[in-house]
Amino acid sequence: MALLASCTEYTKVLKSRDVDYKFDYAKRAYEEKKYVQASTILGEIYTPLRGTSKGEEALYLLAMSYYENQDYENSNLYFKTYYQRYPKGKFAELSHFYSGYGFYKDSPDAQLDQTYTIKAIEELKNFLEKYPKSEKIKEAQDAIFEMQDKLTLKELQNAQLYYNLGNFMGNNYESAVIVSRNALKDYPYSKYKEDFEFLILKSKFQMAKNSVDEKMAERYNDVIDEYYAFVNNYPETKHSKEAETILKIAQSHVNK
Repeated sequence: MALLASCTEYTKVLKSRDVDYKFDYAKRAYEEKKYVQASTILGEIYTPLRGTSKGEEALYLLAMSYYENQDYENSNLYFKTYYQRYPKGKFAELSHFYSGYGFYKDSPDAQLDQTYTIKAIEELKNFLEKYPKSEKIKEAQDAIFEMQDKLTLKELQNAQLYYNLGNFMGNNYESAVIVSRNALKDYPYSKYKEDFEFLILKSKFQMAKNSVDEKMAERYNDVIDEYYAFVNNYPETKHSKEAETILKIAQSHVNK
């Protein structure tokens, strides 16, 4: 009976033209975690309420209703509408934060399209610049670091794919080196830094192995230089045995 009464009231609210009555119901629906009801009603009334004391809160609650319902694309739209319309509003700081944090929650696995990840990083960086003393700073920073690692992992997977392709339809080892170097430049503090540098060493070794005779010595010398740079950076690397094998083979070709 309670459920029936609730549905009957919701139907009544939908049919009503009283925006204050609708706002009060939507606010109560939000508090009761009925986010679909709240967003439906607030979507109808936030524009008519614009310019009133309730307009600002209605727009923020609309954005939060979508956010709590895990519809992060729509929540981002209304959070941005809020902080653009009310740049010094009561909920401006939280709107800046949640506009990015929602995309962070929607950020997929590294092998998938990272559009939302990039959007989340942009939004959260803007938040950090605008509110450097916010209580949400650590959450925003941790989310950015996590997403940057995800983007770096995607680049590592791309570089590894080039390496695995080898000389199929071109010199994919060179492409592996280029992708790895660009990733190291873009994400110098990534936890995958060692993996990139070792992949560069392996790729250069493969290029030397497959080189024409007149360039072979030069390229093996490059491999040796790369080896010493790598072990200098990572003296206790997990790749030590494979790296040493590469060094010995490279030296054997240079010292002929």
